[in-house]
Amino acid sequence: MQSMNKKDIQTALNERKGWQVWWRLLRPHTLTAAFVPVFIGTMLAGLDGSFHIGLFLAMLLASILIQAATNMFNEYYDYVRGLDTEQSIGIGGAIVRDNIPAKKVLGLALSFFGVAMVLGIYICLLTTWWIAAIGIVSMLCGYLYTGGPYPIAYTPFGELVSGFFMGTVIIGISYYIQTNTLTSQVVLISIPVAILIGAILLANNIRDLEGDQENGRKTLAILFGRKGAIRFLASLFGIAYVLTIVYIAIGLLPLWSLLVLISLAKPKGAVQTFSNNSTPLTMMPAMKYTAQTNTIFGFLLGLSLLFQFIIPVSW
Repeated sequence: MQSMNKKDIQTALNERKGWQVWWRLLRPHTLTAAFVPVFIGTMLAGLDGSFHIGLFLAMLLASILIQAATNMFNEYYDYVRGLDTEQSIGIGGAIVRDNIPAKKVLGLALSFFGVAMVLGIYICLLTTWWIAAIGIVSMLCGYLYTGGPYPIAYTPFGELVSGFFMGTVIIGISYYIQTNTLTSQVVLISIPVAILIGAILLANNIRDLEGDQENGRKTLAILFGRKGAIRFLASLFGIAYVLTIVYIAIGLLPLWSLLVLISLAKPKGAVQTFSNNSTPLTMMPAMKYTAQTNTIFGFLLGLSLLFQFIIPVSW
């Protein structure tokens, strides 16, 4: 297949200059993976009678900053290792196509971490300093995700780590700082969200499978093969929705949570698009569908908890 030049790729991806370069650098489609868990954890706390607006906003901003910084570390270290070039499809492209200095990207990522730490101190002052330890571990994993000698993103554990920290951990912390406790119910409810966050990375790795394989990565997509990875992605979607229905049936979630079924068209679109296309550029819509699945599912799940608080509904 003939490779596309930088200008052709920028046109195909509708990449524009100016402030949009910096917006793409944040990889905004991934930031919902930071918003959704904080929203859900806080709504669970609100349903249990606890809500502090300052803690919610601080946790939300800190989570978004850590996610954005992780994206920048990803872009920086992929560039340093020579994995990203002008012909790479689907990355932010700030370094390789928009000529943003790599050191500036790294510096911005570190500054985001710095602001997140200040917000973490505020949260700790109002709750407990144990949150600081969890926050440091989370930021370290964000760095090691693509930084360090053995990047997590280049192994079969990327989906598990991202889902656990961006899903279960953030939901748990968001609930804990509001209630000063943590329940098994909160952990269980976090699982479908964690699965869908991991699915975002899996979709990314399906798209990048050939390039990652050439560069020696060992992602799940590579281990499963393209068709196997698509089937696994479909199974992750199915597990997330089935678990939610089971939770509703046993009373772990309210009837309002059936709202998440509105989002079913998105995972279907992701699987069909991956199945019917084989180039990184044509698979890009599948990435969008996967991210939208997480966003809409998570938002509707959090909204259902808010509705349950306002208008309680039970079997």
